[in-house]
Amino acid sequence: MPPLASHPVLTCVEAKAWEAALLQDEAAEWTAMQRAGGAIACAVLSDSREIGGLPDNARLLVLAGKGHNGGDALLAAKTLLETRPLVRADVLLCFGELALRPLARRALDELLKLGGTRVREVTFPGLKSELAGYDVCLDGVFGFQFRPPLDDATAEILAWVNTHPRLRLRTAVDLPSGLGETNAATVFRADFTYATGIVKVPVLAPANAAFVGRIRYLDLGFFQVGRVVPDEPPALQHVLLPSLLAPLAALRPAQSDKRAFGHLFVVGGSRSYPGAVLLTVQAALRSGVGLLTAFVPASLVPEYAARFPEAMWVAWPETPNGGLAASGLKLLLEKLPRASALAIGPGLGTESETLATVQEIVRAAAVPLLLDADALRPEILAAAAGKRLIATPHAGELARIAAETGWRKDGVLVAKGYPTRISAGGQTYFSLFGGPVLARGGSGDVLAGLIGGLLAQAPGDLLLAAGRGVVWHGLAADLLARDKGQVAVQTTQLFDTLQPALHSE
Repeated sequence: MPPLASHPVLTCVEAKAWEAALLQDEAAEWTAMQRAGGAIACAVLSDSREIGGLPDNARLLVLAGKGHNGGDALLAAKTLLETRPLVRADVLLCFGELALRPLARRALDELLKLGGTRVREVTFPGLKSELAGYDVCLDGVFGFQFRPPLDDATAEILAWVNTHPRLRLRTAVDLPSGLGETNAATVFRADFTYATGIVKVPVLAPANAAFVGRIRYLDLGFFQVGRVVPDEPPALQHVLLPSLLAPLAALRPAQSDKRAFGHLFVVGGSRSYPGAVLLTVQAALRSGVGLLTAFVPASLVPEYAARFPEAMWVAWPETPNGGLAASGLKLLLEKLPRASALAIGPGLGTESETLATVQEIVRAAAVPLLLDADALRPEILAAAAGKRLIATPHAGELARIAAETGWRKDGVLVAKGYPTRISAGGQTYFSLFGGPVLARGGSGDVLAGLIGGLLAQAPGDLLLAAGRGVVWHGLAADLLARDKGQVAVQTTQLFDTLQPALHSE
C-alpha cells in the first residue's frame, strides 16, 4: 500500500538528532522558535473556542524553563498579546532569570518590550497567595530532553497548576513538563499538547494520555522535501496531515459521470437499531460517491427513501424481530456485480440468522469490504479471509477482535478513539483530529459512511480511503466543537461541517 500524506513520529533521541541537523546555528534556532510561538498562539485561539473562546481581556500564566520550550511559550504569549490588546500575562521563570539560555532570554525581552505593564514577572509564593484566575496556562518548563528526577520546587509548581481551581485551559509546549522517555513522579496535565515541529513517541503512548490530553501537531517545516536530515531508520509510526484531503477539495473534471465516482453498497439496519444505517448512508452520500444502494429492512424503506431519495433503497425481507432475513440474500447477490465497494454492519443487530446471512454476503463479495459494528464478529471476519478488508472497531470491539481472532496483517484496521489509529502493513498512522465531541452515539456510523464512500471511489487503495475518512471526520468534528462547543450538539451536525472541513487548512 502506498504511504499516506504524513510525517514520522520520532523518539526523543531521534528528534534531538533531527533538530540538530536542521537548526545548525542560533539564527535557525531563533527562526524556528518564532514559528513555534506563533503556531502555538494560533492553536490556543482556535482550541479555546471549544469552551467559549479566549476573552478579549484574557489572563495568561506562562511557566518558562531555561531553554527552547520556555522561549516557545514566551513567544506564544507575545503573539497573544499582539493580537489581543487587553490580554495580560503573568510569567513564572521556574529556574530564575539568570538561568535563561540566550534565546529564551531574548524571547523574554521581546515579551516584556511588547507587553509593558501587561506583563508581570511573578514568584511561586506570590502565585499561591494570590490564587488569581487564568484563562490559559502555557507550560514551557521542560522539553523532550527532560530526564528525571524532577526537583522538588518544580514538582510543587506543576502539582499546584494541575489542581488550580480557576484555570480554564492548560496547554503544554511540545510535551507536558515531566514527561519523556521516562516520566517524573509529577507531570503537568494538559488539556492540549502542542507538538512543535516533530511529534515525539511519548505523547502518543496510551499510558501518557491523562497527561497529554489532546495533541495538536504544529508543522514547522522540519520534514520539507529537500532538507538534509540524519540517516535514520524508517519510522513505523506517522501522524496524518490535512493535506491528505487536498484532492477532495479540488475541482472535478468538467466532463464527469456519476459512474466514475464509484458505487457503494450499504447493508445494515434493523427495527431495533434503525438510525445507524441512515447515518452511514447520509455520510456516504456526502463523501462524493457517484451511486449508492442501501439494503435495509423492508419496513424502513418508505421513510428512508423519502428522506434521502438520492440513494437507491432495496427492501430486504425481515426476520420476526426486524433484522435482515436469509431469504433476502438473492436481492444483493444479483446486484453485487454493480458495486465497487461494500459497507456492512451499522445497526445490523445480533440475530443469528442475520449474522449468518452477512457471512454469505462476505464470502460472495469480490469487491473491497468495510466491516463495522455488529459485522465485526469472529465468524464474519473468518469469512473475509483473503478479501480486501477495512475494519472500523471501537475500543470494545477491538479488544474482542484481538482476543478472539487476532488481526490479519494484510487488512486495514481503523481503531476508533482518541487519537484514532490506522494500522496497515506494519505501519501505524495517527489522526490527531477530533475529540470529545465525537464521544456520542452515531459518530462511528458517520465515519463508516465516509470511509465506505471514499473506498467506492478508489477501491484500489484501502489505506487511502481509511486515512481520508478518518482525517475528514476529525476535522469536521473540530470545526463543530469550535462553533458549537462539545456538549449541546448532535452527531448529525457533523454533516454541516464536512464541506468546510475540506477547506479548513
